[in-house]
Amino acid sequence: MATIMDGKALSLKLKEQMKQRIAQLKQQGINPKLVVVLVGDNSASQVYVRNKHKSCGEVGIESEVITMPEQTTQQELLEVVERLNQDETVDGILVQLPLPKQIDEKTVLRSILPEKDVDGFTCRISADERDLMPCTPAGVMEMLRYAGVAVAGKRCVVVGRSNIVGKPMAALLLQADGTVTVCHSKTRDLAAVTREADILVAAVGKPHFITADMVKEGAVVIDVGVNRMAEKKLLGDVDFEAVEKKASFITPVPGGVGLMTIAMLMKNTVRAAAQQTI
Repeated sequence: MATIMDGKALSLKLKEQMKQRIAQLKQQGINPKLVVVLVGDNSASQVYVRNKHKSCGEVGIESEVITMPEQTTQQELLEVVERLNQDETVDGILVQLPLPKQIDEKTVLRSILPEKDVDGFTCRISADERDLMPCTPAGVMEMLRYAGVAVAGKRCVVVGRSNIVGKPMAALLLQADGTVTVCHSKTRDLAAVTREADILVAAVGKPHFITADMVKEGAVVIDVGVNRMAEKKLLGDVDFEAVEKKASFITPVPGGVGLMTIAMLMKNTVRAAAQQTI
């Protein structure tokens, strides 16, 4: 039976550390501030934004939410981002995804100054701890460290190749000296590949996509998926009950990677505030 990797406990620990760091910064006259831009009325996005705003308040980060209507044009959104880029009181900018269909996400994300991109979507993966890492992959790496799971020399398989999670996740595992394979919809005999994984990361956005027969005995299984079902229940990409019996470590949904994503957003915001004063 697997050990549950508790994202709630670790995120609370990190938040306590951040409270202390923020208190130090405020003594130096530095007041970390995050601005979230929400376009449209996507209900899931509204929940995510509320959770981020709440977390900011818990650690002492000043936060502001700018809401814009569904019919907002790309140019209007770019103008808001540019205003925030130029605002010296703003340390972090986050444009909540997804955006309405008339707006190109890549163009908007690229318009955010790298030093204010606290989602880490435009970052370069490096060993420099000052860099802002993509929040979800960085949260996964934090969970692995906390659980005492060494990545070096391990066979790591990432299922999903999105620019937000899959690709940067693979890059961080590779940076930690893992031997990394990235799988996607064109991968042949996917189950044969996943069964080779010492560390398996599922990030495909399909409920219970990873089943027990796809997992090696004793593997570490990280579930990044958050799938909202019709009955408002949250399911991960991993069939938790079945896979838990085979894995050595496993993350739950909810209570796993999602909480760590928000914690790493807070960490990036604090890091951005400290860096912008240098």
